[in-house]
This record gives sequence, structure tokens and C-alpha cells, in this order.
Amino acid sequence: METTATILHADLDAFYASVEQMLNPALQGRPIAVGGGVVLACSYEAKKFGVRGAMSGREAKKLCPELIFVDGHFKEYQRLGDAAIRILDDYTPLVERISIDEAFADVSGTAHLFGPSVAVAQTIRRRVREEVGLPISIGIARTKHLAKIGSQVAKPDGLCFIDPATELEFLHNLPVELMWGVGPKTKARLAGVGVTTIGQLAATPGQSLDRLLGPAASEKLKSLAFNRDPREIDMDRRARSAGAQSALGRKLPTAKIIRPTLRMLADRICSRLRAKSLAGSCVTVRVRFADMHAITRSLTLDAPIAATGTVTEIAEDLVAGALRDHPAERYITLLAISVSHLAYQPILQLELSLGLEGEAMRPGTRRGASRWLADKAMDKVRGRFGWEAIGYGSVILEGHRSVPDGFRELAEKDL
Repeated sequence: METTATILHADLDAFYASVEQMLNPALQGRPIAVGGGVVLACSYEAKKFGVRGAMSGREAKKLCPELIFVDGHFKEYQRLGDAAIRILDDYTPLVERISIDEAFADVSGTAHLFGPSVAVAQTIRRRVREEVGLPISIGIARTKHLAKIGSQVAKPDGLCFIDPATELEFLHNLPVELMWGVGPKTKARLAGVGVTTIGQLAATPGQSLDRLLGPAASEKLKSLAFNRDPREIDMDRRARSAGAQSALGRKLPTAKIIRPTLRMLADRICSRLRAKSLAGSCVTVRVRFADMHAITRSLTLDAPIAATGTVTEIAEDLVAGALRDHPAERYITLLAISVSHLAYQPILQLELSLGLEGEAMRPGTRRGASRWLADKAMDKVRGRFGWEAIGYGSVILEGHRSVPDGFRELAEKDL
């Protein structure tokens, strides 16, 4: 077991809003939100009023009448996020990027070059501020889970070192919602039995947690409550799946909203897969409701797919099943798709039709091959004339457009 704190979790503070304030000094110190119909991100000044991501613009304005909405500079987000994460690469080859604005790094093997982990983190924070112009918070701990909690405690614009000798004392005093896997729904369930801190969760008998959360979630949270997290830095993490998500605001789950949104997400994902000659055999959807709790549904296929139409149909069926299981939920606020279990697929192997169950979803049947070939033709057009040169009619004519495509592209990440 590692006995020194050498795992860093670096997280740019209020990233999108911080970029806007950096680009326009007149916005410094003022409550701002990126978006319009939906709050995509907001500054710390706005968060003080209760404004948060995925909230409708109207609701945000009620909470903070002085809130300033900006459209967003999406290319700048990508450029600056890349620049900040590249600074971590200067101090260790073991960097695991989680999203556009956060990453883990293991500096255990480079102490003889750059000094102890705290010194490295201080240098990274200074360089990001000087060279990129943005604030970044870093947590340092013995495990990934605790390092991520440390970066949250350090915000805004701070550094938190968690000494392995006192890590449980530190961890057990924190609110339970800081843990991975504890969202609003789990937090409410735990609060219902008097568990509000990580220490109280650690002291709760396993059988009681099993009954409350289920055996799998109970075992995972119990381990994390004692900082048992064996995961190492995974530099290839993002190659294992491709995902996309769309914030919707607060919408009724109608076909007019769901179908074009899922088609748009599938189009983004599958075009990325085909560009790398990849296909996936597991499709996962995530649906988030108005109270911010989310559910996932998955389907694993016999053969990997990369056809937009097929992924769309599977996603529609999964979302429909999820909604049937939650009839009391009136509104949805986010839809997401992920394709995983990826395999290399440079060519499509054709198959004979045998009338077997699930054949319609197989990539090499006449239907599957036709879809794949049509998608490849569309990829070529886009490669020459740009993404907007061609697309699916249902997305163009019916698509919900409150979230700019530029932000959607940046938000595409593993679920």
C-alpha cells in the first residue's frame, strides 16, 4: 500500500466562467453565467446566490437579478484547458485527464527531479496562473478518491495536502456528498437515517447500508469512507468509451425533445468512433430529472456498432424504459449516451440474414451495412466542407438548440 501522498487532482476553478472573466476584465468579480436558456456554467459570484449548472436562465435570473449571461468562447475553452493540463505533463508522464478542465497526476517517480508533491503542486498552480491566466485548485493525497476530495476542499484557487497519518481524521469530518457516488438521491437516503458525514457513514453497519443502498453501492462507499481506493493513474482511460451529453434545461420528456437530442448525441459519438476505425458493443444512456438525480440504462450487443441510426434506436429504447420505470418524474434536464467495449473496426464484415433475434441491430446485415455506408459518406462530406454541411433532418428541423454545439463538443466525455 502506498504510504505517501503523491497523487494530485488538479481542477480549474469555475473553468468556463473564469475564462470569460479573463477574456473580458469588465466581468471580473461579477456574477456571470455561460449560456442563455440554460446555465451551462457560472462564476463563484453567481454561485453565492444559488445559481448552478443546468438551471434554466429564468430561474437563475430570479435568484440573481444582476446575473450577466455570455455566449461562450468554445475554442478558447479547449485551447486553455489543453494548455493547463500540458503543464502537468512537464512534471510526470503519469497524467490521467478526466475532462477538459481536470486531471489526475502521480508524481511519486519524479521527486528526485522536482521535489516533493507539495512543491510540485505549488509550481503547477503558479505556472497555470502565470502562463494560462486561470486559477486552479489541487488536492494531494495517497489515493485518487481523496485527492479529488482535496481539490474540492481547496476551492477556490487553493491547495490541500492530506497527510496519510491523519487522512481518516480529515476525511471523516467532511460532508458525505463530497464522495464519489453520492448524488442528491443517495445523500437524501443517507440523511434519512442520520448519516450526513463520511465518518458517520464509516460507522454505519454494513447490513444497514446494504438495505438502504444495495450491496454493490454499500460496499463501494464503505471502502471509500476508509480511503480504500486501489485505482492507479490510467493514461488510456478515455480510449475505452466515447460519450456525449446535452443539458436540456427543464423539459417534458416528449418525443419532440428526446428523439432529435439522442440522434444528435449519437451522431457526435459515432462520427468520432468511425474517424478512429472504432465501434462499441455496449450502449449506455443517462437521464437526469428535475431534482438532479440521474439513472442509467445499458444494453450489450453481440457485435460492435458505429452506425448513428442503430445507436439512436437503442438509446431511444433505453430512455423509454427508464422513463417507464419512473412515471412520477415529470421533467428531464439532461440526456447522455456512451458507447463502450470498443473494438478496432476498419472495415465492415457483411453477414447473411438468418432471421435471428436481435439481427436488426447487427452491423453486418443489409440494414446495418446500409446505415454504416451512408454515415461514412456523410463523414467524407463533413471532412471536406465542415460539420454543418450535412446532417440529419430530425436534428436540424426539430432539435432543441438551447445549448450551443460548441459547448456540446467540449462536454463530450466518458460517463
